[in-house]
Amino acid sequence: MTDIRSKITGGGRVVIPAEYRRALGLHDGDEVVLRLIDGEVRIISVREAIRRAQEIVRQYVPRGRSLADELIAERRQEARRE
Repeated sequence: MTDIRSKITGGGRVVIPAEYRRALGLHDGDEVVLRLIDGEVRIISVREAIRRAQEIVRQYVPRGRSLADELIAERRQEARRE
């Protein structure tokens, strides 16, 4: 993809060109995540942000282990003690 210039309008709005929205799988009303890195604003879909977070967690949590299930079990044990 080529670089595209876009203007900042009232309220700090920036138009993301249709070609870029399609490439990112974005639709009207979708939320995005903005990151400021080395003087650049990077825009990623929430779906991509979640995928990246899951990838990071997988490095530390073996496949098949459910942290959610472990947390629920811990909470139930605490509740029984009260």
